Amino acid sequence: MADSIKYVIFKTKWGYFGLSADTRGLLRTCLPCPDRKITQKYLLAGLNKPQFDKNLLKSLQKKIIAYFEGRAVKFNSDIPFAFDDFGPFIKKVLGACAKIPYGKTISYSQLAHQAGKPLAARAVGNALAKNPLPLIIPCHRVIHTDGSVGKFSAFLGAKNSSQLISEKALKLKLLRFERAI
Repeated sequence: MADSIKYVIFKTKWGYFGLSADTRGLLRTCLPCPDRKITQKYLLAGLNKPQFDKNLLKSLQKKIIAYFEGRAVKFNSDIPFAFDDFGPFIKKVLGACAKIPYGKTISYSQLAHQAGKPLAARAVGNALAKNPLPLIIPCHRVIHTDGSVGKFSAFLGAKNSSQLISEKALKLKLLRFERAI
């Protein structure tokens, strides 16, 4: 029998943020969008019969709200992640990425070293592109060795909406917000 999936969408200063989880842990996040329905659509895509739960991971909701109010927040200390579908390398990359502190950046190459594969910077980028928990696992804090920000594949809404910004612009906005660049 499959685990029951729960979700919550809540308002932050940047828009509506979404979380989904099951009994194993956090499954997916959706970065803030100005429209609650857009957040819900992308948060729940492909999930089997998710049930709304306004109290889901309430302490994490409070931390996320605090983050978007400008407070330095550490997310990963008490949250189990449901990464059963990922191989060992992706799990190592995401685990190492989760430890990058607020306001700091590291390079793809440095993260490859931390994941135990020092020559796998490109593979680290590919692993981060699969990150289902943007912000909680702060892949936006991983940049190129030359200081350029690189790609950011976290979902942020419909690509053609004039209310939304590009992935790279969002990554820059998050890094500037954290005063990491």
